[in-house]
Amino acid sequence: MRIASLLVASLFTAVAGGPAFAQSYPSKPIRLILPFPPGSPSDMVGRTIGQKLASQVGQSVVVDNRPGAGGTLGLSVAAKSPADGYNILVTSPTIAISPLLYANLPFDSLRDFVPIARLATIENVMVVHPSVPVKTLKEFIALARAHPGKLNYGSGGAGTTNHLANELIQSLQKIRMTHVAYKGATLAAGALMSGEVDEVILGVAPAMPFIRGGRVRPIVVLSEKRLALLPDVPTGEEAGVPGFKIAIWYGMFAPAGTPREVVSRLHAEIAKALQDPDLLQRMTNAGMDAWLGTPEDLDRHLRSEIQRFSHVVKSAGIKAQ
Repeated sequence: MRIASLLVASLFTAVAGGPAFAQSYPSKPIRLILPFPPGSPSDMVGRTIGQKLASQVGQSVVVDNRPGAGGTLGLSVAAKSPADGYNILVTSPTIAISPLLYANLPFDSLRDFVPIARLATIENVMVVHPSVPVKTLKEFIALARAHPGKLNYGSGGAGTTNHLANELIQSLQKIRMTHVAYKGATLAAGALMSGEVDEVILGVAPAMPFIRGGRVRPIVVLSEKRLALLPDVPTGEEAGVPGFKIAIWYGMFAPAGTPREVVSRLHAEIAKALQDPDLLQRMTNAGMDAWLGTPEDLDRHLRSEIQRFSHVVKSAGIKAQ
């Protein structure tokens, strides 16, 4: 009976402690882990959201950049951090792609993280050098099919979204191009403008100055619908290739085991932040679209991305470099 009484008391304390913890949370600074270096798009999203979150909850949000190994270092740090509500992660599709490229990672993207909220997306556009004699995706595919392996494309490295997007179009249309990897999308864009490569897939916002200056030609946007910045450029589906769409997305996660009350509180704060006009304007200026969703939405999206990229990685035989 004494043991039973102790168990009941412990259970009551645990149940009662949940709401009490939620009411007092946060009572100290929150660490925000970012798996990429300062100045990267992931860093920009994380810092922007982190600043707004700090002002709303009344505690500082301390950014902890942990770049390395294609983002897997930061993901590993986050997975092993205490699940106490004071360690959160903002990441890109890296969380879905890395396990497909690296063997024996010390984390499992589905098992070791709990989704908190979707945050933002950056849409992509396929651009070619002006010397490439095509103006539409259909013409580009025909040219690649007529000259297998002759057209080359640049990317920010193996497993990046601009790499996988090109592997996707090759898989969908049974064409073959040559991949030229650079240390970042910025270098790939420079290589395109200098004529080193024929095509690169870039975020729309960073591509716009080059498009407006006539230094590259847009062929297709990899989005669900046409974009306000490029109203005359068709989507992949409009261009005759359904399924040719890949966006760079960002989501907030916490280590598995983080209290459910904390996840709910953080999601509510993110929802509030993404309704702030000033924050939305800052995101728009950076070429990002607010992309709010529930933790369940983010979980479904992550699983969908893992499944989709798994097919692309396997069919292309992509390995981490």
